[in-house]
Amino acid sequence: MASVFDRIRAGLAKTAQQIRERLGASEPAHAGATPAAPAGRATNAKVDTVEAVEDALIAADVGLPATQRIVAAMKADGAGTPRERVARVVLNILRDVQPTPAISTLPHVILVVGVNGTGKTTTVGKLANVYRSAGRSVLVCAADTFRAAAVEQLAVWTERAGVDLVRAQSGADPAAVTFDAITAAKARGREIVIVDTAGRLHTRANLMAELDKIRRVVGRVVPGAPHEVLLVLDATVGQNGLVQAREFVAASGANGIVLTKLDGTAKGGVAVAIANDLKLPIRFVGVGEGLDDLVPFDAATYVDALFVDKW
Repeated sequence: MASVFDRIRAGLAKTAQQIRERLGASEPAHAGATPAAPAGRATNAKVDTVEAVEDALIAADVGLPATQRIVAAMKADGAGTPRERVARVVLNILRDVQPTPAISTLPHVILVVGVNGTGKTTTVGKLANVYRSAGRSVLVCAADTFRAAAVEQLAVWTERAGVDLVRAQSGADPAAVTFDAITAAKARGREIVIVDTAGRLHTRANLMAELDKIRRVVGRVVPGAPHEVLLVLDATVGQNGLVQAREFVAASGANGIVLTKLDGTAKGGVAVAIANDLKLPIRFVGVGEGLDDLVPFDAATYVDALFVDKW
């Protein structure tokens, strides 16, 4: 099986190719060479390079705020080639976010939230497999009680992952189901509880109030919980998803991101926008459809895949 690093690189292949096509052409083939100017424009290597960087980053869905930050820092840092300077700035952006909460209190409770269609329920099943494979005992709570298909889908994934599932009748109170699940986890000595919440839009006040209720119930059963609220984002949506995510983070209290469908997009630069704009760590990325295709995000591997490898 390919390593985690290889799988992240493979998932970023489309984005990396796009960046290389746009940025690589602006770089000298050897020290001291000057890139050819486009037809009809005077040769100005510095301007051409800056414009190429901007074009490459915007095309990869890095977003305007992050692109402006990267270009400004690149201009101030004269050491190395443009892509080496860009790589350093991007790495700093990705690492300059709040740290991931440590697993200290048990059970460690993780709420998984997001809008419909992002791959949230399958992500929960894959996340359960990540922790079980790491030697943790896991229990999953099916708190999406309004969509019967979600519960059945989750049952298939948890069976494949070999972890416990607590579910209820369709239409049951999600907060009550969550309470029962965490109580069961404590009784069974499970270390990790992953709660699959219903997909919702931040504009639906009643659904956001329901999510807040779940958070309050979790905190009463396990002081300090939920320890993580992971917002699932679809990488193929790019900047459009980021606009929605910004409001959702404010309403849900999310403190981490799971970026799905990274393998199917050339918009993988959205990871930089997430770190720069939302100030949240990307915890995991989805790089395929299989049970093992959710991997921990690694900033250095991400930067290498986009700006360093095979250039």
